[in-house]
Amino acid sequence: MDDDTLALLEQLIARASVTPQDAGCLELIGARLAAAGFALERMDSGPDDFRVSNLWAVRRGAQADAPVLVFAGHTDVVPTGDLARWTSDPFVPTVRDGRLYGRGAADMKTSLAAMVVAAEAFVAAHPAHRGSVAFLLTSDEEGPARDGTVVCVERLRARGERLDYCIVGEPTSVERLGDTVKNGRRGSLSGKLRVIGIQGHVAYPQLARNPVHQAAPALAELAVTEWDGGNAYFPPTTFQISNIAAGTGVGNVIPGELAVDFNFRFSTESTPETLRQRVHALLERHGLDYTLDWSLSGEPFLTPVGALSAAIGAAIEAETGVKTELSTTGGTSDGRFIAKLCPQVVEFGPLNASIHKIDEYVPLDQIAPLTRIYRRTLENLLL
Repeated sequence: MDDDTLALLEQLIARASVTPQDAGCLELIGARLAAAGFALERMDSGPDDFRVSNLWAVRRGAQADAPVLVFAGHTDVVPTGDLARWTSDPFVPTVRDGRLYGRGAADMKTSLAAMVVAAEAFVAAHPAHRGSVAFLLTSDEEGPARDGTVVCVERLRARGERLDYCIVGEPTSVERLGDTVKNGRRGSLSGKLRVIGIQGHVAYPQLARNPVHQAAPALAELAVTEWDGGNAYFPPTTFQISNIAAGTGVGNVIPGELAVDFNFRFSTESTPETLRQRVHALLERHGLDYTLDWSLSGEPFLTPVGALSAAIGAAIEAETGVKTELSTTGGTSDGRFIAKLCPQVVEFGPLNASIHKIDEYVPLDQIAPLTRIYRRTLENLLL
């Protein structure tokens, strides 16, 4: 089983599946799952120039009312960046110094390979397993995420599929394999603010209206506002300005417009509606002439301590001796879509230190334990 995971992982890394390309990863995985008795269904979506590959695969358990556990993940990877900076070809899996290097090694082809091999081993050892095992995989997680998991979830919901537990294979470990499991994520709400002024000569400010001067007090207040206090699972909501632009590029012209991009990472103590309302009220109190376009990329989700976190925590401790910690830190993931259909969603995978970086890698000694942790979790929940 251990060598099998490494072999499959190397095959996946060798496929240059830069988002939204799948590059044959799902065909490879699907063939393995079909041989293990899984029924396969492609749910590809999106326009011809951004076609997304999606796979739903399920092996039904012996009892129809028994739980359904879903392994979820993505085959797409981020672009490599400057190839000259890589020590080895990012799409030629390379072993050196106890690590396997390649784009997607950490995020998240190691998890995919481990999940597949764990499922194969589980059904081979327990062909009459009580609960059902499923896979929900996409090639649109690193991109806009419009035609991937979100589409699959809606199709599954429309036909009444029941999902009880879901493990998303995002790389969550920080120092040691198993030290962190994500049991939720903050929401992400972005705004594009345009403050309108009157352009003019800097020597005649009385004939102009400087939007930078007007907006500065409002932006300062936004930056220091306490939006909520967080809770036992989430840190307080944060506000950050990511881009700001004004001016014509010369020193003697008062700008006529200021553009500001900002983002909220918000806890379950706030909602998109309340955040929008508070921002608009603040801007209007400062008397700004403005437009503001909002974009909600994900609402927060949370899985309280329960059967899934207990099962994966027990599996981690049995394999590694590590007592895992539950965390909601970090960015968004496809868990935000799955949580709308599945009541218990966690994320767990290998070290995240090298994700999206040059020379991305996974430690070789994490591959086999990760596979065994996934298998133990299946046994803890579905037998």
